[in-house]
Amino acid sequence: MAGPRYIMLEDRGIVTIGGEDRRTFLQGLISNDVSHVDGARSVYAAFLTAQGKYLHDFFVAEIGDVLALDCERQRSADLARRLRIYRLRAKVSVEDRSADWAVVALIGEEVANAVGLTAEPGATAPFLGGVAFVDPRLAEAGVRAILPAADAARRLGEAGFVAESPEAYDRHRLALGLADGSRDMELERTILLECGFDELHGVDWEKGCFLGQELTARTKYRGLIRKRLIPVLVEGPLPAPGTPIHHDDREVGEMRSGLGDLGLAMLRLEALEDGASGGASFTAGEARLSARLPAWLKL
Repeated sequence: MAGPRYIMLEDRGIVTIGGEDRRTFLQGLISNDVSHVDGARSVYAAFLTAQGKYLHDFFVAEIGDVLALDCERQRSADLARRLRIYRLRAKVSVEDRSADWAVVALIGEEVANAVGLTAEPGATAPFLGGVAFVDPRLAEAGVRAILPAADAARRLGEAGFVAESPEAYDRHRLALGLADGSRDMELERTILLECGFDELHGVDWEKGCFLGQELTARTKYRGLIRKRLIPVLVEGPLPAPGTPIHHDDREVGEMRSGLGDLGLAMLRLEALEDGASGGASFTAGEARLSARLPAWLKL
């Protein structure tokens, strides 16, 4: 897609962490290293159960004197509530500011250059009264921006960006194999490494303890992952999320989010050995699925 485009991500919200203890408070809770976040860098991270299962994922950027968490809007209040549980005596404030800030995806050729950034995951700079950062997971995913909600569209238009439909971003991230929060990761069931958090820079293995670290580390160092979230090409009607996927008369996974002929599926690794390298296809409802392993994914 030529030229810079912007997509208002209405399904995204913002939770802010303020106060002098904001970094140490968040550092002990999430999967990535908050000490790396500043005006020049943002990160991708997750908040887990004590047993290491998925609850929330988000991007962490710095705006002024707060840390801004770009998260699912329909679950932003839940994220803020869960974080407050751990506040104790820390000098921090946790606020749901989804009404005040807009989250925007910026895509197109040389889009990082268009906002004054290098195409390096996590590269960050001030932008139109807020902040812009190259997607910390994958530079090919484009740039995200957190902007004042009141006039975000006007500012982007004046900066030369053209509005694009939300479907354009959904197809973009599906083609890259990027999960979209709880649409693709089951609450209190999914393990981070099943969804590429290692390859996509969502876990810092050197940072020290965080909530759910024990299971996350064990799955990495003992090779305990048995299934992965994989992009698939769909031939036929798009299966609904949760539709069982079969291969050679065996159930080998289930469908997650999708749009048109693109989707994501949670598939067992032994089935992928046939379905990906062997060229065989899977079935889900009335559709046939073909696994398409992205270059970033390491099985």
